[in-house]
Amino acid sequence: MKKKYLLLITTALFMILLAACGDDTNSSEATSLEGTISMAGSTSVQPLSEELAAAFMDIHPNTRLEVAGGGSGAGVTAAQENAADFGAVSREIREDETGIKYYTIAIDGIAIIVNPDNPMTELTLEEVTNIFAGKITNWSEVGGENVDIVVVSREDGSGTRGAFTDIVLGDEELIESALIHNSTGGVLSAVAGDPYAIGYASVGAMSDTVKGLAIDGFEPTDDNIKSGDYTVSRPYNYAVNEEAELSNLAQAFLDFVLSEEGQAVVVENGYVSIN
Repeated sequence: MKKKYLLLITTALFMILLAACGDDTNSSEATSLEGTISMAGSTSVQPLSEELAAAFMDIHPNTRLEVAGGGSGAGVTAAQENAADFGAVSREIREDETGIKYYTIAIDGIAIIVNPDNPMTELTLEEVTNIFAGKITNWSEVGGENVDIVVVSREDGSGTRGAFTDIVLGDEELIESALIHNSTGGVLSAVAGDPYAIGYASVGAMSDTVKGLAIDGFEPTDDNIKSGDYTVSRPYNYAVNEEAELSNLAQAFLDFVLSEEGQAVVVENGYVSIN
């Protein structure tokens, strides 16, 4: 009888240990993600995506992120065609952009930027509209020096330009003489190199080589963007195909981005958290 009880106890202990080992194995598999996350689209979103990926790779060192540019339109197309895990879109998703679902990962202000040597510190939204539409062509018309304004813009198809057009230009057309650049860095360099230039760029991408103007009395700060007082702002979105299921790796990355830890990275890089 004692041997029978001893056998039962031994068997039970074995099963408990076996179950515990199984749990450890599952836990190990859950944390040992590996592979590549692909992303295409907005170059404005790219620097933030790379920072988020770096933080994610600290947790999962066998993963990496591959990013291709092309603008927000390319990001929507990549999601529609399921050509990448995520399409990066730095503007509102339009009603005719079907076949996708999206996740807002951050809020970004678009700064109206000038050279630091430009004495201007503030414009109204109407003045900005008229400058970029070519109705105001000299700085003296808005209280500045008597010199021509050099307008700098992103290329057609850029998410930053799309958001800027929607918020600032509306039905107006961009002045034909605008200098066009295919990246945020190009716009920053152009404005930094010309004391009479004006352009626009993501607040999160700004450096001390340019100066952001107050619009209607509100500077492009996080608090003003979050409150809505600074009106030139837009969402950063990750778009995915609405019918395709995300891989385990892509889902884990998205969960991280939307988590408190991921949103802390958003704030650290100068953007406004969705939380």
